[in-house]
Amino acid sequence: MKDSIKPFIVLSGLLILWHALVVAFAMPAYILPGPLEVANSMVEHASLLWEHTLVTLSEMLLGLLLGVLLGIILALILVYFTALRPWLLPPLLITQAIPVFALAPILMLWFGYGLTSKVVMTILVIFFPVATCCYDGLRHTHQGWLDMAQTMGGNRFAILRHIRWPAALPALASGLRVAVVVAPIGAVVGEWVGSSAGLGYLMLQANARLWVDQMFAALTVLAFCSVTLYYTTDRLLRRLIPWQPETSQE
Repeated sequence: MKDSIKPFIVLSGLLILWHALVVAFAMPAYILPGPLEVANSMVEHASLLWEHTLVTLSEMLLGLLLGVLLGIILALILVYFTALRPWLLPPLLITQAIPVFALAPILMLWFGYGLTSKVVMTILVIFFPVATCCYDGLRHTHQGWLDMAQTMGGNRFAILRHIRWPAALPALASGLRVAVVVAPIGAVVGEWVGSSAGLGYLMLQANARLWVDQMFAALTVLAFCSVTLYYTTDRLLRRLIPWQPETSQE
């Protein structure tokens, strides 16, 4: 069986299970609407969902781009400027020790209710896995490769470009896969705290009016975006980094 078919089989099984639960327990629509009701709501409010999806996607993608860039820069600094490592690691850990939900009101106060605060929230969520994975990949480069490059007269930039960076890419790829999955958390939490657009905002509005089918429709679209982003990133990384261990084992 082709791997590309398996997600659709799993999705079909989940939909059947969802429908069976609603029928078996006679769940009222204001508690758990069935998949057909949610699908009807998605069709009925397609333009509204599309409008808010574009807002959330822009927050996620911009946060991903900046978060990955900042994570890679920090990992390079930690590897090549060892004197700064004791000063940079504690703040990095502190950003993860404080829940992003607790930081959301502060970020809203500092950056306002527009796009910036949601992008900063997304950066905070994905920054740590990208930075730590890239740092581990750079730090654990095979010592024999580094010794050989130095023996052949390679400078620091040449060693980074031809030895350390290619060796670190599989670890960075793992961090990127985690980042694309958790990126919606930052965007949606930011929208929950304060916004006038986005899927998180739409869910709050639907919840306040007991439009449960519309709330589930927004949630389904958000899940679809996350899954699509993950599989697109995974496929792209497999093509760009064919020496990843999991690829060679298949």
